[in-house]
Amino acid sequence: MQDLPAELLDYPFDPVHVATEPAHPRDAARLMVIDRARGTVEHAHVRDLGRWIGAGDAVVVNRSSVLRARLRMERTEGLLLEPCADGCWRMMLRRAKRHSAGDRLPLLGPHGATGDAVRLVARDAEAWRVRLEAGASGGSEAEIIERSGWTPLPPYILKAREARHEPGDDDADRREYECVYADAASRGSVAAPTAGLHFTEGLLASLSASGVRREEIVLHVGAGTFRPVDAGTLSAHPMHSERMSVPASAAAMLAARPRPRIVAVGTTTVRALESLPDPVPAGGWSGETSILIAPGHRFRHVDAMMTNFHLPRSTLLALVGAFVGLERLKELYALAQDEGYRFYSFGDAMLVV
Repeated sequence: MQDLPAELLDYPFDPVHVATEPAHPRDAARLMVIDRARGTVEHAHVRDLGRWIGAGDAVVVNRSSVLRARLRMERTEGLLLEPCADGCWRMMLRRAKRHSAGDRLPLLGPHGATGDAVRLVARDAEAWRVRLEAGASGGSEAEIIERSGWTPLPPYILKAREARHEPGDDDADRREYECVYADAASRGSVAAPTAGLHFTEGLLASLSASGVRREEIVLHVGAGTFRPVDAGTLSAHPMHSERMSVPASAAAMLAARPRPRIVAVGTTTVRALESLPDPVPAGGWSGETSILIAPGHRFRHVDAMMTNFHLPRSTLLALVGAFVGLERLKELYALAQDEGYRFYSFGDAMLVV
């Protein structure tokens, strides 16, 4: 991996391009197609994917589901990060220094007070350990989070909505900020694997009918995915860790010779596949990954990639830059803005083949 100065991950950006809602229908989103071998760029729509992905190819997606991890309390907010072994959760809390261990913070759900609450237990360097306490409705932690939690939309979407005086609707956000193939039993992400938001059931069926194989992995997206590279160099950035699993069927496909062309949907899928041990375990693999993919990385499993347009100073931008070439990627981002593409989580996509 090249030790890049963090400033090389900057690019000029006009916030007018931040998308605050997805395209309708989802596969009507625009698609910039980059052919690395031919050096060409085409402009299409996600519904046109069958022009570039066909029989003999394998599309790999992340089926992790989004946790209702954003918690709202009076005069503050929190974001659930991960469960702890002792039954607590780690939670980032705004205005954390105003609170003390033992404080009980009633939750304000999307439809009003629920009686549920957060009890602060202890604080570490970055977050509070908390317990979730049910109100009169009772129920498990999962039920508390489901009824009292909010969709954890990224801060830049909330900021853009506020600037544009757009009200937002959490019920709609819950539907929109989730992939159609997400598995509720794999609910653990605090941010959606957003490249997958563009797929519809009809598009998936069309690709399957044309002979495209689909494999699913799980990588639970953590809050660290939004952490900007503040260090002077990329290698000095404290890379976050995320839980992942790759099933035996996908592992067998990757180990086969010859194997299909692998089209990874999203940077989370790329991270999972490129984190696998070598050789790939026949029975699949589960664990944690803190891989940092940057220019100079040798891709072992990913042949093509579908991804959204990413934030400056982000490790996601470095990952796509490793696949395309960082300077080339910044040229493409400038072109995307000139062409009116919509950026970030609810925005348009690019396919790199």
